[in-house]
Amino acid sequence: MSETIKLRRAFPSDADGIRELVNPLASDGLMLPRSLSSIYDNIRDFRVLVDGERIVGSAALHICWKDIAEIRTLAISEDIRSRGWGKALVEDCIKEVFSLNLPRVFTLSFTPEFFKHLGFSEIEKESLPQKIWKDCIHCPHFPDCKEVALIYGVGNGE
Repeated sequence: MSETIKLRRAFPSDADGIRELVNPLASDGLMLPRSLSSIYDNIRDFRVLVDGERIVGSAALHICWKDIAEIRTLAISEDIRSRGWGKALVEDCIKEVFSLNLPRVFTLSFTPEFFKHLGFSEIEKESLPQKIWKDCIHCPHFPDCKEVALIYGVGNGE
């Protein structure tokens, strides 16, 4: 991993950079787009990878319920992919999950193999009713979503 890239919590001033990273990936069908408003609303959930002033990676950890959180908006700039930075972001999220005494974390992903290599197990989306009715119901892809639900922690064989 590069010495110039740093992983840190996001600041409100990072919102534009997060959007500039995420939305082109969404246009390529790799993830869902995020509005600037939703990034600001959830900025405290984000951690970012920065290379100088440039945002080159992001992930958000969102608390969903008393016993579960979600990793979302995992994005890595194409020029630093396959160097372990996605894994570093996910591991940072998992560390926080367990520091909050939450037994499980899930994600919805178009790239489930990446998460399976990190110990996540595939589950049915229907086992996440709080996610389905809070967020998914408003998605333009609902109910024909192609994302795969995965879970990590107690209850998935960990």
